[in-house]
Amino acid sequence: MIERRLYSVEGNTQKLDGGAMFGNAPKPLWERWASPDERNRIDLACRALLVKEPDRWVLLETGIGAFFNPKMKDRFGVQEARHVLLDNLAALGLTHEDISVVVLSHLHFDHAGGLLTAWQEGEAYQLLFPNATFVVGRTAWKRAQNPHPRDKASFIPELQALLAASGRMELIDEGQDSPTLGEDYRFHFSNGHTPGLMLTEVPGVLGPVVFAGDLVPGRPWVHRSITMGYDRFPELLIDEKAALLADLAERKGRIFFTHDPACALARITLDELNRIGSVNDKAELHNVLA
Repeated sequence: MIERRLYSVEGNTQKLDGGAMFGNAPKPLWERWASPDERNRIDLACRALLVKEPDRWVLLETGIGAFFNPKMKDRFGVQEARHVLLDNLAALGLTHEDISVVVLSHLHFDHAGGLLTAWQEGEAYQLLFPNATFVVGRTAWKRAQNPHPRDKASFIPELQALLAASGRMELIDEGQDSPTLGEDYRFHFSNGHTPGLMLTEVPGVLGPVVFAGDLVPGRPWVHRSITMGYDRFPELLIDEKAALLADLAERKGRIFFTHDPACALARITLDELNRIGSVNDKAELHNVLA
């Protein structure tokens, strides 16, 4: 197994309605985990996982970015005008041009918007990461091309067109390896949040690391019954989540959170009462052995 080093790279942050983020969980419960502001919004990260390999850099997701115009930026609670992900790559001595592979769990704007340049009035969006192969699940790509009215607003039509025109997309079917990433990487597929959500498992000598995307956005959602109002099929999601986390607990795996504002990585546990939990939380990763 080749040596891999992990970095958490913060992107633009959001504030979204706490009730929407915690589904049917009552506010007295969820506000123990997340304190809402005067608009009932809670803080959310949009964090990417950067994997350093001997001859390339692999980026798992790009966060929400800064593509929204000011009106939409306020509506979706994006806090910064600049493209924070690019700033934080620069702090590591990298530019978006240095990234060889970008893996996307799905194409909702808070996970893929960072592929685009920041909004400028009168300027067309440009696709960043000119030297990267974009690895996407085929089912998620089909959903983005023909979304349901329930989540149509979650996609960026301009992004789909730019990705298709790039000629650098690699579509992954369930059960298939990525020719670009290689067979060391494993994918878990889920349909509870959105059809074809693709969760990447990064192999490591300390145990596998799974980029949990919107199946498990942060530590509170490790609890089996906690889901989001944005989820397509909450009951299915609960079953998918329980199966994945139990498997990771058995294999001493870790989970990477994209939306938890205070935790990037945690190890998954399963106690004698079959309760799933997380321990050894890490707020950030910097040159951590996978």
